[in-house]
Amino acid sequence: MSFDGVEDFRRGAEAVDASLSVLKARNARYPHIPRPDLSWTPEVEAATRHLYQKVSKVIPAAEWPVMAPYIKAINELKKIRHAVILAHNYQTPEIFHCVADYVGDSLQLAKLAVNSDADVIVQGGVHFMAETSKILNPSKIVLMPDMDAGCSLAASITGSDVRLLRQKYPGVPIVAYVNTSAEVKAEVDICCTSSNALRVVESLQSDRVIMLPDRYLAENVAAQTNVKIIAWHGACEVHERFTADEINAYRDTMPGLTIIAHPECPREVVEVSDFAGSTAAMIDYVRENKPKRVLLVTECSMADNVAAETSGTEFVRPCNFCPHMKQITLPKILDSLIYMRDEVTIDSAVAAKARKSVQRMIDLG
Repeated sequence: MSFDGVEDFRRGAEAVDASLSVLKARNARYPHIPRPDLSWTPEVEAATRHLYQKVSKVIPAAEWPVMAPYIKAINELKKIRHAVILAHNYQTPEIFHCVADYVGDSLQLAKLAVNSDADVIVQGGVHFMAETSKILNPSKIVLMPDMDAGCSLAASITGSDVRLLRQKYPGVPIVAYVNTSAEVKAEVDICCTSSNALRVVESLQSDRVIMLPDRYLAENVAAQTNVKIIAWHGACEVHERFTADEINAYRDTMPGLTIIAHPECPREVVEVSDFAGSTAAMIDYVRENKPKRVLLVTECSMADNVAAETSGTEFVRPCNFCPHMKQITLPKILDSLIYMRDEVTIDSAVAAKARKSVQRMIDLG
């Protein structure tokens, strides 16, 4: 064996030893926990009664005995593992209202986790959200209950695509929606959310800006600014299915209906809606204006989550649901906490570059 070969072997052995040391330390810190009894008992009923009161309007009583044992077990395991659960607005009510410690949109969740003293984050959402949590919380363990919970929007673009865009449009700043992978965030100048996209675009003080990957968010921003927007052609498979004809049909058959759309919807949908905004803005609109009847033009679980804590408003529910969000379930969250598996990791160099683009957005205020 050559000297180089010996050195390669030595470095490989050292890497294995380091990995084993990390694994041993992890096992010592998070020892095996027996799988809890998941029977419906009087004790479970008593311990979860207050939680069912929160969701009784949207979860049938017949379903609760199946969910409640998982909810009780998860809430107890969070304390043992020193963990928090982040739940996106599109998570189902039993997750959103009954086991989550923080709820909101993906960036809100990651920022809230920064201020938590928890050691472990369990992401109730899709994979890019878990990456964002890891980017902003590099010292914490981030667990993804289902690693296959992806996103059609995030999957529509790669880091190499961004590099090709830079070659095609030299000097033009690039904005990435937070609904992108870490490798994409690492290649752009700044990130944005649906609520601050316009402000981010105009903060760059350029007559042209590339926005990716959501073409509809780009179109909706372009309608509000003189900046020329160069758009990528990705889309959310939930929001792109809505049409203006569908929305107008609801309005025609339901007088007095208030229609609130997400800016990931096509421009024609936003134009026939009464209000358009991020998930947080949509929720705030309902809370502040208290419409008698409302249609939330977004993923259908959000209507359930808002309805669970809202009185006096009837929610019309066109059920466009996200199949990726629905891959996160109570049993999978429980398994994450029992086995401490499916940890999200990001290459350190990629994470450092991605953190800069996210932090630049946060620094805007």
